Amino acid sequence: MSEIRASTVLPARREPVTFRTADGLTLVGELALPADRPPVATLICLHPLPTHGGMMDSHLFRKAANRLPAMADLAVLRFNTRGTASEHGRSEGAFGEGDAERYDVAAAVAWCTGAGLPRLWLLGWSFGTELVLRWGNDPAVEGGILLSPPLRRAGDAELDAWAASGKPLLVMVPGLDDYLRPPEAAERFAPVPQAELIAVDRAKHLWVGEPSVRIVLGEIVRHVNPDAWPLPAEWEE
Repeated sequence: MSEIRASTVLPARREPVTFRTADGLTLVGELALPADRPPVATLICLHPLPTHGGMMDSHLFRKAANRLPAMADLAVLRFNTRGTASEHGRSEGAFGEGDAERYDVAAAVAWCTGAGLPRLWLLGWSFGTELVLRWGNDPAVEGGILLSPPLRRAGDAELDAWAASGKPLLVMVPGLDDYLRPPEAAERFAPVPQAELIAVDRAKHLWVGEPSVRIVLGEIVRHVNPDAWPLPAEWEE
């Protein structure tokens, strides 16, 4: 047995993917699948602000793709939104301030649906949470997970729409967040009765450190595939 660390990469089928948006751009990404069985659910990862370094390889999403196909039978789709680059490549277009990215979210959902992937959950982090709230309330989407939501581009109208949808919404708020801390978050998300808000003491906006990573990944799995929860701290090679 080996302890799972920040650099751990567990077995999975990983393949580069591209898909086209309705406004004609090609986006680049990667799909990670369980190595020897079908996935039970799918995470579509929407990354932090690209103008501040956010991309598909941002550490939480990279670790989700490195671990959750093996540990929780999840498919993990990561991709660069328009104009964003990482070591996996650059997506076409230019940053759209969260507006034009509506086409990116729709393209990712459509691609997953076309690929026959099961039970689509949108996983947004920071800027990505705004995309979940604004553009992710799609009939094909089962639920949403928000990590460090700033609630700057998304507001009451989007929260009311999620409330009306009845779709589950997990909201994880760092106790030391730079933008929205748990007391204010509880007030802002109060109109969404099905939202579950989890405050994580001593965590920060970027969820740096393995203890924070394990909390985040554990809560994702608890909601999306509870049969695989709690996640192990070790892996048999």
